[in-house]
Amino acid sequence: MSETRILVVEDEPTIARAVADRLAAEGFAVETAADGPSAVERARAYEPHLIVLDVMLPGFDGLEVCRRVQAERAVPVLMLTARDDETDLLVGLGVGADDYVTKPFSMRELVARIRAVLRRVERPGVEAVGQGPLRAGPVEVDQRARRVRRDGREVHLTPTEFDLLACLVRNRGAVLTRAVLLEQVWDWADASGTRVVDSHVKALRRKLGQGLIRTVHGVGYSLEVAQ
Repeated sequence: MSETRILVVEDEPTIARAVADRLAAEGFAVETAADGPSAVERARAYEPHLIVLDVMLPGFDGLEVCRRVQAERAVPVLMLTARDDETDLLVGLGVGADDYVTKPFSMRELVARIRAVLRRVERPGVEAVGQGPLRAGPVEVDQRARRVRRDGREVHLTPTEFDLLACLVRNRGAVLTRAVLLEQVWDWADASGTRVVDSHVKALRRKLGQGLIRTVHGVGYSLEVAQ
């Protein structure tokens, strides 16, 4: 039961087998699904720690899979896409995906991205040890339980949305550049994924309200609460 379970959802058998074999060689427990309906069913039964999810699938696409899975249980999702279209990427992140890899990709890159997502989810925040929840105006962030409430009502966040919000709350009042957020939240050493940050901020605003996170144009974001 200590094995990290990964569900690979890919309709191309060659790619699915290659990804599954590499992840198994890396020590993960792996199951596969080849279409939208079976992906949702396997996610429910297998309860994976992470899903590697192709966008283009028979039955219904990966975006719909992500919506349905996230509605039942917050689970990290890394999307695979052959589309080099930013709109598709942003839509995917908007339904709860944590990261993405564009085809063709190297197995080394895929494994690195998977491990980065899992580290974010599994690591206890240093600030969480021995401290109570963080508060910023109407928002309460419980880092130990990884739960968020606004005005006492629990808000469902994906793992990456939670980490981004916690980072902003810990640094409330400070302006954090996209590069800093990519490093602290995504473990990315470069600033090539700035659109990923923008998409997750948009998701947080949709769930928590528009007034909490301020955009500092050309720089980044700041969480500001009226005193």
